[in-house]
Amino acid sequence: MQSQTILNGFYPEQGNLTVAVSYGYKSNDQFFVGNSLAPGNPAMLGTINTELYNIYGEYGITDWLSGVITLPYISVESEAGVADPVQMTDKVDGIQDLGIYLKAKVFETMVDQASFKLGGGLGYSLPVGDYNGGGVLSLGNQAHDISAVAIVQYTTSYNFFTEFQGGYSIRESSDFEIPNATIFSGKLGYFNDYFYADVKLGIQNSQSGLDIGTPEFVAAGAAAALPETKVDYTELSFNIFVPVFQETLGISAGYAKTLEGRNFNDASGFTAGLVYMLR
Repeated sequence: MQSQTILNGFYPEQGNLTVAVSYGYKSNDQFFVGNSLAPGNPAMLGTINTELYNIYGEYGITDWLSGVITLPYISVESEAGVADPVQMTDKVDGIQDLGIYLKAKVFETMVDQASFKLGGGLGYSLPVGDYNGGGVLSLGNQAHDISAVAIVQYTTSYNFFTEFQGGYSIRESSDFEIPNATIFSGKLGYFNDYFYADVKLGIQNSQSGLDIGTPEFVAAGAAAALPETKVDYTELSFNIFVPVFQETLGISAGYAKTLEGRNFNDASGFTAGLVYMLR
C-alpha cells in the first residue's frame, strides 16, 4: 500500500482507457524508531489503522504515451482512541494528494520471441485536501512532489515478465524540510487472457532527514516534525487481477508487508478493487 512506483511497464494503445476504484486497509502496532523496531507507535498512540479509497485512471494518448491520475481518500485512526498530540484528535480523514503522471515507451525490440521495453515516467503530485502535514496520524506531508522514473521490462514468449524501476523524488513544502528520496522496485509476474499476477519488492531511501528520538528531532518539534524524518523502507507485495466480464470489467486484489524500515511503520495490509477497461 505504500510503494511509490505508481507506474508500470505496460503501455496502452491509443484511445484505451482504464479506470480503477479500490479500497485498502493496513494496520501496525510496531514502528521503526530510527533503525530499531519498537512496540507501539510514536506519541503512545498504540495500534494505528489506515483505510484508503483510491481512484486511478490511465489513458493512451498515443501508442507510446499515456497519462495517469490518482486521487486517494484516507482515514487514519488510533485504535485505542489516543489523541495525536499535533492533530488533537484520535482520527483524521480526508482527501490527500492528486497525482498526475506521463508515461512513455521510448524503445522496444524483440529478442528470440521475447519483448524488451525501455520507458520512463514523469510525475507531479500536490495536496488537494486541507490536512495538517504534522503529527503521527497525518494523511501526508503536505508536499509538492516531482518524480522521474526509468522502467525496464522483459517479457518472454510464455508471458512471464520481469520489471525494474529506478527513480528520484523531489519534495517541496512551505512548512517542512522534507527529504528527497530515491525509489526502486523489482517485479516478477505472469499474465494471460484470464489472469494476471505479480510479486513486487519496493524500496525507498531518503537522502537526508532526522531520526525519531534524537535530540535534533525533539528540538525540531518532535511529532510536529515527522515529515522531516529520514524515511526508508523495503516492502514486499503480491497483486492479482482477473477479468470477469467481456474484457471490460475486472477485479484486483493485493497484499503488502513492510520488511524493514527507518522511521517508518511496520505494517501489513490488503487492497481490493474494481477495474473498468475501454478498448
